[in-house]
Amino acid sequence: MAKKKRRFGPVEGADDQPKDVTYEDRFQKTVGRGVEGLGKAVEGRGRTILYIIGALVVVGIIVFVIASWSRRSGAEAQTALGQAIEIAEARVTSVPMPAGSTEKTFKTEKDRADAAIAAFQKVVDMGSGAVAEKAKYFIAMNKLSTDRPGGISDLEALSQGSSDTAYLAKFALAQVRTDDGQFDQAAKLYEELAGVDNPVLSKETINFDLAGVYQKQNKTKEAADLYYNIVKAASEAKNADGEPAAQTETARTAREKLTEIAPERAKEIAEPEAANPFGG
Repeated sequence: MAKKKRRFGPVEGADDQPKDVTYEDRFQKTVGRGVEGLGKAVEGRGRTILYIIGALVVVGIIVFVIASWSRRSGAEAQTALGQAIEIAEARVTSVPMPAGSTEKTFKTEKDRADAAIAAFQKVVDMGSGAVAEKAKYFIAMNKLSTDRPGGISDLEALSQGSSDTAYLAKFALAQVRTDDGQFDQAAKLYEELAGVDNPVLSKETINFDLAGVYQKQNKTKEAADLYYNIVKAASEAKNADGEPAAQTETARTAREKLTEIAPERAKEIAEPEAANPFGG
């Protein structure tokens, strides 16, 4: 199986982080959904306590300091995470950058992965919380190309939780199991993911990958059922105007797969009409 592109998952900073933090989280944009902001719960409790015991000046000051530190450290960790992501996404090229260029590049994949792991580890060292958990996820993903057993071990540990990051770690682990030919384990992980309602990853994506594993297990009917359901749902989907929704790449590929393994079933679902380039 071809090596899959690394997939990253969502990050969201605290809603009330300082205004001078300008980093826009691409982790969140990649998956389309943020998770709980770092330090938010602590900050909220800090304010509540501060209002309740306003007469106790000393205690109030302590709470304020803790809340302020939480905001500041959360923002710093979020910014550091963004910088680490930029390293992980940097180009690998042997061509020297032109004079004056500020673009960060690496000569080898290993050089980039090592640099990214070091940067993400700095985020982890800043403290615990949601941002640190996401940094651990990125470390695991980068380790897959430098220390595969270590990366797999990290993903296994992360996947045991219930957070969005844990959900993504389990998805990555399912891909690893597939790549390593461990199809029974991969199928089990995908089936677990499919049984959870989590918008971080679409059911279409999960079921498509699961169908691919079923094919490798020679479970043709089970694979065809999943492909059929993906194609059927896509053919019936409507956009905001009530018109047929554009087909996703996954849905188009699912139709191709269904046509290969169950052509008669594929014929049951009408081909989507080609969009009119002139409208109307």
